[in-house]
Order: sequence, then structure tokens, then C-alpha cells
Amino acid sequence: MNMKKSSRILSFIAAAAIPCLCAAAVGYAFPDAKKALLIFLGAAMILMSLYELFLFISERRSEYDRDLRSLEAIADKLNIMAVLWSTSFDYFYVNDVFIRATGYTAEDLKDPANIRRVLPPDAFSDNLQGIVNTGNEEFVIQCKTGGGVCTTWNTSIMAGHKTPSGHVSVMLSMGRNLNEKQRMQQELISYSEKLRESENKYALSLELSEIGLLLREAGQSGYYASDRLCRIFDISSDNGHIGSDALISSVHPNDRVIFETFEKTDIPADESVRSVDFRANPHDGKYHWYTYRYKSISDSPAYSMGGAVIDITADKEKDMMIEKMAYVDEVTGISNRNRFMLLGSELLACTQNDMKLDYWVIVLDIDSFHLINDTCGYSGGDMLLKKIGEVISKNLEKGGFSARIGGDNFAILLKKDGDERTPVLLIRRLQLLISRINLTGEDSQNITCSAGYCLMSDGSSGEFAQVLDRAEFALDLAGGERGAITRYDNHLHNAVIENNEFEKALIKAVENNELVLYYQPKINLENGGVIGMEALIRWIKPDGTIIPPSRFIPVAEKSMLITKISHFVLHEACRQNKEWQDKGLPPVTVSVNLTAVDFYRTNVTESIREALRVTGLPPCYLDVELTESLALKDIEHAVDQMREIKNLGVKLSMDDFGTGYSSLSYIQILPITVLKLDRSFIMYLEEDEISREIVSAVIRIAKSKKIETIAEGIETSGQAEILKKSGCDHAQGYFFGKPMPANEFEEFLRKRSQTVTKAK
Repeated sequence: MNMKKSSRILSFIAAAAIPCLCAAAVGYAFPDAKKALLIFLGAAMILMSLYELFLFISERRSEYDRDLRSLEAIADKLNIMAVLWSTSFDYFYVNDVFIRATGYTAEDLKDPANIRRVLPPDAFSDNLQGIVNTGNEEFVIQCKTGGGVCTTWNTSIMAGHKTPSGHVSVMLSMGRNLNEKQRMQQELISYSEKLRESENKYALSLELSEIGLLLREAGQSGYYASDRLCRIFDISSDNGHIGSDALISSVHPNDRVIFETFEKTDIPADESVRSVDFRANPHDGKYHWYTYRYKSISDSPAYSMGGAVIDITADKEKDMMIEKMAYVDEVTGISNRNRFMLLGSELLACTQNDMKLDYWVIVLDIDSFHLINDTCGYSGGDMLLKKIGEVISKNLEKGGFSARIGGDNFAILLKKDGDERTPVLLIRRLQLLISRINLTGEDSQNITCSAGYCLMSDGSSGEFAQVLDRAEFALDLAGGERGAITRYDNHLHNAVIENNEFEKALIKAVENNELVLYYQPKINLENGGVIGMEALIRWIKPDGTIIPPSRFIPVAEKSMLITKISHFVLHEACRQNKEWQDKGLPPVTVSVNLTAVDFYRTNVTESIREALRVTGLPPCYLDVELTESLALKDIEHAVDQMREIKNLGVKLSMDDFGTGYSSLSYIQILPITVLKLDRSFIMYLEEDEISREIVSAVIRIAKSKKIETIAEGIETSGQAEILKKSGCDHAQGYFFGKPMPANEFEEFLRKRSQTVTKAK
């Protein structure tokens, strides 16, 4: 039985008892029955009405109390100051937020003086509707402990009940602390006054320094730009505000991806000053280099970050040589693998912070590129690579980024625009333009390229190297088909890993002795004699097809076949060299290349010692070549390993010198005996004074360390003559001889030695 029904039953019993009591009293006082009955009925009706009124008031009071309890629970849950009060000022309830801010409790507000310190003046007016209608009313509360809290109040009528003196309403006043806002406003006013005092001085300083200011508003896509910056970028502003599209459209197309990286990156609120470099179109119509130095503005509510844009064109030109060595491909003039990996990692981080942002990664491979080198020489191959680089760069109108990532491979970063056809359409356009390239001036050579592509979000584990691997894997899926375009597929990837026919063919090639060594001569620049040869592996299939090492060595490294291949190269090179010496040919040094697997995962010193013991070749006629990047992968381990090899009496050469990042600083650390200058240093010797100076400087440094020097990629007599005058010891390249099978090289060595003997 609910409480309300119980109350009604009790009321009925009480009402029934009242007439009985009245009857007894009247009958006693008035013996006249009729008169007594009238008096009795009148008194009973009055008493019953009063009692019913009493019950009604009690019930309404009980409901009113329950409403107050509910409102108090709501006030406690608010994270702002809250006060429940009655218009008769006999009821107050405050939440903990209010107590912490002012020091007043509900008990304190029983004092009228405290009430006036807490409630806005409108609370004491005759018309309380005024305080309800006045939203966000600012009022300073005088705290119990002194001082004041500036607040903004909103008051609403929540409940009410009638009392003998009239209707009483219960109000809920909610207030926000504005002290911090006022403090910041005062600081801004003070700052503005100071800024206004020196406004002309600052404006003049900025104008003379040619610095533009660029601020990004919190929660906005636009920017605030100074007048100087608008002139720099040749764009107009709306009272200092410019849109993102207008700003990015003035940035060089090849740098828009870089600028987007900055734009999408959340700037942490710390003291770090960051920077981003890019090219933009100033008012004179020429692209200049700019750096944007910026930081988070954590103490300002108006902007989330800001900084200065400075013209660094002059500095960029000074640093161009260093930049080219670190991030620019020497052959094509576009970015190299280092730059591509760096930017790719930055963009991948952006996509992980913004799920709506994504990029296509495309890898292009020139089909049968080795045929170009075979028919046109390295100069023809380099010319083709340069033209392809130009074609790709000029056709990324959507703000993509391109790089040559190695050999005949190019890579592209392209922002996803919602159209899944975009990468395929771009690849097909590039394929068409590349097919029109003509190197010889005669009939077209039908140059084709294949492509593999993927999205950054296609199952990346957070490493951009893995994303690039997947695009390259998609390229490999074509299986040598010319002009193929393949998108990465995770399921297909797993299936191909399990059933890789190419890997099986390579295993059979190793077992069936399809791998052979070619030899390219190394020439003494002083007397023209052969001082050595480099052993270069080739895979020649039974049908005569030649597979270059760039195609099968990576597969061998992943499948661990590289150990068998390296064992073959080392033993065969030593055996062949010893055989030529036994035939009476002049003793020369044979060079073999070590891979990262050989150098870091096997006991390479023991392998070399065993090869020398089995073949009988003296250690001084073996030269082990290591790439700079391989040596610097783990510098401490590399030095220890190289010292062990050198202690065998074997020569140590650093191959591809100059393609790494800190080449000169490691010459004195690595125990090398021969420094091999990369062909990228040599190709412009005849027409570029800077290249000649760099080569001469490197040769001088090497000689000061008693390190021999050899230059590779020599294709003209002019290059050979310049190197000879610069003090270079040896040379290698097509000008002296291309890679040859063993029988051809033996004949070459025999004839060359006879020529040198006659010259003496």
C-alpha cells in the first residue's frame, strides 16, 4: 500500500471520529435535541474542512521537500558554482564548488549580511523575473576570507510553494569563475597599450627585417597574416585573415605535401621552436625559399601557434651542396631515398593523428633498364633516369612528392583525394610520357615502366619503411610483365610469400650453377696497368636471360640464400684469381662485395680465412668492399669486424663513398685501405668546377690518412685525365672496360699487360 493511500485512510478515520466527538459535546451542552443537532452539524462541517485543509497543506509541503532534495542532488553534480535559495531567504543550499571558491557554507548564509555578499543585486528586487531574464550577469562575490571572485551568473526558478505570507519560489543560481578571464583581459589590455606605444617602431622593424608573421587560430582552418607576409606570398587578406587554400596555392607544388605536414601536425604546448622549409611564390613571380619558425602560444586564448616567415634563399644556395649530398639524387636532381623516407615518416605520423588523412605510395620501375645500360652505356642510362625524373616532377600537379629511391626505381607520395582511380590515372599518364622519351634521336626504344602502389593505411604497423616495402612488393607481383600496374593486397602478399616462384627459381639457380661472375678491370692511372678487378655476380638462365643482382639479391637476403651466394662469390673470385696467377698472368687484386647479412649475421672473418686457405690465394690479393651505409649501420660493430678482416692481410675498400650523410667524419674511424669515389662525384668533373674541387679535397684527405683512392664510373678520357692530375690512384669504368665473363677478362688482362710492358 503506497503512502498516499495510507494517508487517505487515516484522514477518513479522523473525519469519522470528529462528528462523534462533536455529538457528545453538543448533547451534553444543549438538552434541546433539535437545536443541538443544528449546532452539531455546523461545528462538524467546520472542523472537517479545517482538517482537510491541514492534510492538503501537509501533502504539498512533503512534495516540496522532495523537490528540494532532488535539486540539491543536481547542484552537487555540477562542476560550476551553484546556490539553491528561496525568495523568502529562509532556505539556502550550496555545492562544494561554491564553498571552495567563496568559503561560505549554507549555514553562513543564514546571516543576511552574507546573503548580500553572495547573491546579485537583482535577487533583492521586487520583481524577481528580472534576475531570471538577465542571462550571464556579472557579479563580484565577496569571499569569506577576503578578496572577491568575479562571476557570471544564470538564475532559474526551479520550484515553489505557498505559505501563509504568500508564494515562495526556489531559485537555482549557477556561476562561472571569471577571475582568470579578467586577469587575462587585463594582461591583454596592458600588452595592447604597450604595443600601441611602440607600434610604429615594431612595424618599421618588421618591414626592414623583411619578416612576415603567420598565426593559426585555435579551432580554425584559416590564418592571421601580417601585411608583409601577404606581400611575400602575393595574396590578399580579409582584415589580416587568409584561408588555407590561398596560402597553400602559393607554395611550390612539390612542397605542398611538406607544408600540409606542418599544417596537420598538432603543436604541443611547450617551449620548443620548430621550423619547416618550403618554396613559395613572392610578388616578383619567382620561387624563393622560406623557413617558417613557429611555436605553440600556450598563454593566449586567441591563437594556438604562430611564428615568423623568413626568406632563406641566400642561405639555401650556400647549403645546396650539402643538401644535395644528403637529400638530392645526383643523377636526376630530384630528392633521394633519404629525403623520401624522412618525409614519408612525417606524413605517416600525420595520418595516425588524423584518420581522415591518407596518402598513396607509388613505386615505379623501368622495365629492362639494364638493356639501356648495355646498349647506351651508363651515360645513356643516366640521361634516361634524369628525363624520367623531370617527367614525374612536372606531372604532380596535385601536390605530390617524388624521389629516386635507388637504381631505376622512383617513388611518389600522393595525397588521397577520395577517388580510388587517382593513382592509376597518374601512373598511366606517366607511362605514356615516359614511352615518348627518345635517347638516340632515332626510332623510339619503347621504354616502359611498371608500378606498384598502396595506401599508407593499408595495414601499416607504424613504420614507413614497411609501407614502402608493400608498394615495392606490389611492384614485384607483376612478375616481370612490362607496364604492369599492381595495388598491394595483403591476402595476396601472404600467398606470394608462401609460394614465391621467383625464390624457388633462385634456389634452383644456385643448385644448378646458373650464377656466374663477371669481372670489371681497375686501372692504375699513372701507367695504365691493370691493378685489380671487381667480381660482379650475374644470374644467367638456361635460355640466356640475364637477371641483374638488383633483382635477385634482395630476394636472396630475405630468404637467407644470400649466405650461399656470398660463399660462392668469395670462393669463386679467389679461385679464379689464383688460377690466373698460376697461368703466369700479372698478379692483381680481386674485389668482392659484402652484404649486410654477410657483415652482421655471419662470422665473416672465418669465411674469408677459409676461402683463402682452400684456394691458396695470398690475402694481399683480396679486396673486401663495404658500402658506406652498411658500415655506418652499427659503427662500433663495423669497426671491430673490419679490424678482424684487415688483420688477415686483406684490403678493405669503402664503396659508394659520398652517398651517405657523414662521410668525411668517418674516414678516420673506419680502418679502410681503399676509398672508392662514387660515380656521382665523377660524372660532372669536366663541366663542374665544384665537383672537381670536392673530388680533389677528398683525395687529399684520403692521402693524408694513407688511404688509396679509386674512382668508379669513368666514361671519358677527360674524366680520367682530371682524376690523374688530382692525384687519384686508380680508376674503374666503361672507358677502361665493361664487366666481362672470365674468358674475356683473361684475354683483356693478357693484352693489357703486354701493352704496358711494351710502353715501359
